[in-house]
Amino acid sequence: MTKRYGYALLAAMTALIVAVSAAIYVGVGIDDGSRRQETFASAPRNPAAPASTGVWVGAWSASPSGSEPGTETNGLAGRSVRNVVHSSAAGTSARVTLSNLYGQQPLTVTHASLAVAAAVNSPAAAADTMRRLTFGGRTTVVIAAGQQVVSDVVRIAIPHDSDVLITTYSPTPSGPTTFHAHARQISYTAEGDQAADVTGTPYTTQSMHWRYVTALDVLSRESAGTVVVLGDSLTDGITSTVGENRRWTDVLSDRLRAAGSSDVPRYTVVNQGISGNQVLANGRGRPADNPSGLSRFPRDVLGRTGVKAVVVDLGVNDILKNPGQADPETIVAGLRGLVDLAHARGLRVVGATLMPFSGHRGYTEQRESVRQAINARIRSGKVFDAFVDFDKALRDPYAPGRLRSDYDSGDHLHPSDKGYERMGQVFDLKALKGAVPADL
Repeated sequence: MTKRYGYALLAAMTALIVAVSAAIYVGVGIDDGSRRQETFASAPRNPAAPASTGVWVGAWSASPSGSEPGTETNGLAGRSVRNVVHSSAAGTSARVTLSNLYGQQPLTVTHASLAVAAAVNSPAAAADTMRRLTFGGRTTVVIAAGQQVVSDVVRIAIPHDSDVLITTYSPTPSGPTTFHAHARQISYTAEGDQAADVTGTPYTTQSMHWRYVTALDVLSRESAGTVVVLGDSLTDGITSTVGENRRWTDVLSDRLRAAGSSDVPRYTVVNQGISGNQVLANGRGRPADNPSGLSRFPRDVLGRTGVKAVVVDLGVNDILKNPGQADPETIVAGLRGLVDLAHARGLRVVGATLMPFSGHRGYTEQRESVRQAINARIRSGKVFDAFVDFDKALRDPYAPGRLRSDYDSGDHLHPSDKGYERMGQVFDLKALKGAVPADL
């Protein structure tokens, strides 16, 4: 395949994705972005449903990244799954999204609940916060293979910067389980239906995955919208300290809330990072494990609640995982494809330069030259609406191809907690605000 043909094919594919996603993003039901009917909750019949005051925003989200090994036959039948997620926004009401994207059988959930955690990293619920979730007014929901469902709205005070417990119980086999592999957060399971338990005592098994749940939305009186960060392991926070919310997106979220300036948008932040993710290439399977940034954009960005702006931090894996010689122009064309998808929705895009990885096992001089070429294009201002220079902020000034030692987790690719802090601090908050170019 010639380069010219490859670019033309990529452009044609991107144009098709733009057209389809612009037409159907509101009603995406199949969780891989295909056009199928979704099991949406109907207009709230739950007596706990709120009067509408505020703006619906994303408080937390995680991309489904694949099927959990060992759950192919039974899923998690007979067990309660208590996911612990961290809210980036305060709200007066909430709703959750459950996914059976990678299931090969229907997932029957007979009991689901939502509560504020009593303490950090705890499966116990705070007093008077346990709520039973319903779906179209029913306490049981069946989610077909490949589908997702959005719960009815419940009244509950969700504090900013709090842990939230989202629990599901399924009595019947359903596998495999749809999960997000690298949560950097401890969740829990218990035997039997313990979805209503407030003590946390039955939850004796810990998990480092998020299972089934992919989004928590809140009705907020302090936020005007959501910024979605699309990335790989650097956004997933794979080397950050477990249970302490030290991903760079957590730092960005805290800064946005604390800014209190008319020049800074009042946005929440949701993290759509998948470790190992690429701009262009999907993983194996159908639906694909670890789908590419281009293929998952309609689901993971356009499908999020209240999205106002997008941050893209992708490209390193396109270099590291290419068995031949990665072409910087093809990767840049893919990044531009993501921008086109966002612009079709009127969304501003901030991109990130690719950070150094000299010393990593995948490093070669040729791959370094590709990274430098991509960064030069990003810095030229011809790829994104604005950019954050993570490369400049974290590189060793005496060895620019390497991470600075105190910003390095030790593998010479992923940052330490201090490195993630630096990433969140150098982000120009004002870059999220501004008009989208007229030549969409």
